[in-house]
Amino acid sequence: MSTFRNRSAALAAATTAVLALALTACGGNDTGTKSAGPADEAASAAASADASRSTTDATTTHTAKTGGTAQNTGATKTGTSKSGTSGGGTTTSGDTSDSYAYKHPCKSGDLSVRVYPREGSATQQVIEVNNVGANSCGLSYFPRVSLGAAKASDHSSDIRPTVPGGLGGAPAYPVKPKTAAIAVIDLNPSGANGLTWIDEMNVLADGDHMPNADTQNFKLGPDVKVRAPKLGLYRSTVADAVSSMKQAGS
Repeated sequence: MSTFRNRSAALAAATTAVLALALTACGGNDTGTKSAGPADEAASAAASADASRSTTDATTTHTAKTGGTAQNTGATKTGTSKSGTSGGGTTTSGDTSDSYAYKHPCKSGDLSVRVYPREGSATQQVIEVNNVGANSCGLSYFPRVSLGAAKASDHSSDIRPTVPGGLGGAPAYPVKPKTAAIAVIDLNPSGANGLTWIDEMNVLADGDHMPNADTQNFKLGPDVKVRAPKLGLYRSTVADAVSSMKQAGS
């Protein structure tokens, strides 16, 4: 009887101990929830690092886009600079209108004068006046031409050609930059015997506005015979200048 009681007491004590351990275990789980362990702390640190990295990436992406916009703006400014008026101003010449030429007579320094035989003719010479200036300018209707001896001390006997009559119209013959005014003179339209002592042609591109000092002298070839020479008006082509020359004296 005594042994049975002792066993009962021992079993009760063991049961109480088991229950106490179970309650302690439950209390430990609750405490774990409230106070994080090492594993939880590591997970929390990793999450914080990911959040920081995401923020940094977002900032970097925004900065890159902003830099791209600035670069495009710079390209636009560069393009505008290249296509601006400063570049165009270099290639743009002066005033090339006829109205400007009418008010601005040509200066000898802006002209280049040539005299050469007309191809296909033994008696005709081409007078070519080129405008090498930046603006249009105006010439008289025809050049002032005289024919004489290069070594003569007195040129009062020099021969002057006849020119077309009935002149009128525009106040001057306009010549644009990089173009030429052309006149043709026939030293001996009939081809008959003429003066053989003449060996020089004197040309003043604009007899209305230029001084005599601007006259240029051109040697004529040998065996030249001058008789009743005819001079045409300034024209843009040799053919038109020849047609004008044939009207001289009429």
